[in-house]
Amino acid sequence: MTTHVRRGLFAAVTLASLVATAACGGAAKEETPQAGGKIELVVKTFSKFGYEELYKKYEASHPNITIKEENIAQLGDYLPKLQQWMAAGSGAGDVVALEEGILVQFMAKPGNFVNLLDHGAAPLQDKFLEWKWKQALTPDGKTLIGLGTDVGAQGMCYRRDLFEKAGLPTGREEVGKLWPTWADYTETGKKFVAAVKEAKFFDSAGGIFQNVLMQQGDHTYFDTANKLVIDTNPGVRTAWDTTTAMVGADLSAKLQMWGPQWNAGFKKGSFATIACPAWMLGLIKEQAGDGLKGQWDVARVPGSGAVRGGSFLAVPKQSRHPKEAAELAKFLTSPEGQLAAFKAENNFPSSPQAIDDPAVRAFTNEYFNNAPVGQIFGESAKTLKPVYLGPGNQAVGDRVGEALLALEQGKLDAAQAWTKALTDAKRSAK
Repeated sequence: MTTHVRRGLFAAVTLASLVATAACGGAAKEETPQAGGKIELVVKTFSKFGYEELYKKYEASHPNITIKEENIAQLGDYLPKLQQWMAAGSGAGDVVALEEGILVQFMAKPGNFVNLLDHGAAPLQDKFLEWKWKQALTPDGKTLIGLGTDVGAQGMCYRRDLFEKAGLPTGREEVGKLWPTWADYTETGKKFVAAVKEAKFFDSAGGIFQNVLMQQGDHTYFDTANKLVIDTNPGVRTAWDTTTAMVGADLSAKLQMWGPQWNAGFKKGSFATIACPAWMLGLIKEQAGDGLKGQWDVARVPGSGAVRGGSFLAVPKQSRHPKEAAELAKFLTSPEGQLAAFKAENNFPSSPQAIDDPAVRAFTNEYFNNAPVGQIFGESAKTLKPVYLGPGNQAVGDRVGEALLALEQGKLDAAQAWTKALTDAKRSAK
């Protein structure tokens, strides 16, 4: 959605201990409603899911329910806390957001979550993209631990004013034609940095690598048997070589994704483009500020479309009100709920009905020069194919991100950085 430091392969957190330490004591007993029949449901989220108005609507139609959202802005701060809550068997509240990149970790222990099939979720299957539904369904098809919120349909955001200064086209259709491939994107970047000295072409090697990687096939660091294949999957090396060639051409602003300098770079004009899944539009607007309204725009991403992020809502077994929590999760992830979240925070729906809604198809984003973001992201959303990430994906992705950052900072050359990425990845995957 997923926004404000979300859905990153490089969030600084390790979840390897989750499977070993999960769920103490099993399901919590459902408590009697509070005095006056009131039940408080606690929703734990990261970033911005756009649920504020939905909460009010739900409370109005359910006078016995009050909703308290506890939001942690940074995904990197949220994940270790979620790990602690799940391991302790308390503290997770009633509904939790699960980011796609670490979902597989939680799928290893489905007993830690309420089976939503036991709470009437089965008839809702056609309300979600097929692959999105299956991501949170156990292989035997008997347990559904989460309902999909958004999908990370991709675009490429760019600064119109900086493109104009570089003598490049500024219209989104013409800009998209500049880079049908990543090689074309690189050549455009070389023209940009030759003409504009105060800005680089893109923000971070980590973001570019992640986007290229997610276009390389149906898996990345792990195959579907959970075997580490980082050194044998040609797609990983293709993404690495493509990205490091851009770094070598001095196209990167060398900013660490999600860090304070990266955040400030949006407003300072440190870079002209950034690969942007739908959920990142809200982050760009927040960080760049009102002074750059209309200067940011959205074009097609180089290469083919691919999934980059997305989340789910789940009900921990420790919830004191699993029935009511499941009903709330169904409401928030309904086509109507996803449509409202899209309007609020640009979190692109995982519901075909919401994707096809005229309000989505015709939706334009005023901040991004009235870009038809509903159309731009909607054209690829239905054809997106999931990429298998594997249970150790987060830890391995962090190590690759660290190696790329060391390369950008001049601490290692490309060959040394690749060796570091492989060595550290293998160590993390043990």
